Amino acid sequence: MGNVSSHAAGRSSVTAGKSRVVAVLGTQWGDEGKGKLVDYFAGGFDYVCRGNGGANAGHTIVVGDEKHIFSHLPSGLLHDTPVAVLGNGTVINVPTLMKEIEALEAKGLSVRGRIKVSLEAHLIMEYHKELDALQEQRKGDKKIGTTCRGIGPCYTDKVSRIGIRVSELLHPESLAQKLERNARLLSERYRTDLDWKFEYDQLMAYREQFLPLVTDTVMLLDEALRAGKSILIEGAQGFHLDPDHGTYPYVTSSTITLGGVCNGLGLSPMAVTEVIGATKAYTSRVGKGFFPTELTEKTGQHLRDVGHEYGSVTGRPRRCGWCDVITIRRAVAVNGLTSLNLTKLDVLTGLDEIKVATGYTVDGEKLDYVPTLTAQQEGLKIAYETYPGWKEDISEVRSFTDLPATAQAFVLNLQELIGCPVSSIGVGPDRQALIFL
Repeated sequence: MGNVSSHAAGRSSVTAGKSRVVAVLGTQWGDEGKGKLVDYFAGGFDYVCRGNGGANAGHTIVVGDEKHIFSHLPSGLLHDTPVAVLGNGTVINVPTLMKEIEALEAKGLSVRGRIKVSLEAHLIMEYHKELDALQEQRKGDKKIGTTCRGIGPCYTDKVSRIGIRVSELLHPESLAQKLERNARLLSERYRTDLDWKFEYDQLMAYREQFLPLVTDTVMLLDEALRAGKSILIEGAQGFHLDPDHGTYPYVTSSTITLGGVCNGLGLSPMAVTEVIGATKAYTSRVGKGFFPTELTEKTGQHLRDVGHEYGSVTGRPRRCGWCDVITIRRAVAVNGLTSLNLTKLDVLTGLDEIKVATGYTVDGEKLDYVPTLTAQQEGLKIAYETYPGWKEDISEVRSFTDLPATAQAFVLNLQELIGCPVSSIGVGPDRQALIFL
């Protein structure tokens, strides 16, 4: 199988440096632990950026005994120096963002002067949340399982060309006209009654606090690159929630891939020097949708309880199952991943055996993708490889060679099956509980 560090040598070594642009993306269905890795590295970067999603993308960072939950903002803001950028591809709920800033400042963190929001980002209104919940209700047993944070309806308005962007706050009269128009149009479409005046008054109440954060983030990042600054990108959600590549229709509303995130920042993909794929040592997903390796018995509950698999934004219990290399290999291919951050290896501690999905077949035909057709899903057969587990507590281990032999073998086999080197391993919830290879 080879040595793990020899696989990774020369491919992935994240140290903040000038002219480095590093992206951390999810390879599964989200909740892979991207925020923790971003937090760990962010102190050495000049900028930490989000280019997609909204307040539905929660990241939980544990520092000592204190837990920090981020929704709109990138988790790197726990450090004193990096500037946080919310790019044009994000969607912003102004009250939620301002309350998140206030909560961080209440903990003694100075963040307000280090947050930059794109003029071109779209605004999530309260009516988007209302429509989100209404759509879910009307779908009955075909619910998507959204967070009901208004993300989908906001992106729908964006591509329908009736969206309202951050820049509209510079022109209150025009904003009022567009809100009135949208409320009338959407009320007719969804047979409901939306209150545009409430939206306007709420935005005006936050306007003076919010506008100092707003800028042309595309040129801000362009100037940063020209000055040799370093940029760290925090992806939202995970690859298989992408509307093009994911388990459609049970997906999110923004593009999850490297190309989508770069577009959401106005950043050329050619500028990116490294792409790290966050990958759990098992798999989880929130909400509805096909999940080939899901475990619905005691092992699945064990992973949920030990891994604290409950949504950081919604609190919803996550579905859990075995690691699936077919799904991860596709994320590697589409995003051009240079290495993997294998997270939550410690959660597997105590299991007698650990399984990894290595192949799919339907009616004897081999598949190398997650099928979205119901007929294929119902006939899907999964091939697994089984590995012996370990009982030792690994949460304090900081060297790969100090891991139990069976844990080392699991990691080595996993990177061989995926075809991408493992550059770091998460062995506990604390921000320092990482092994670098």
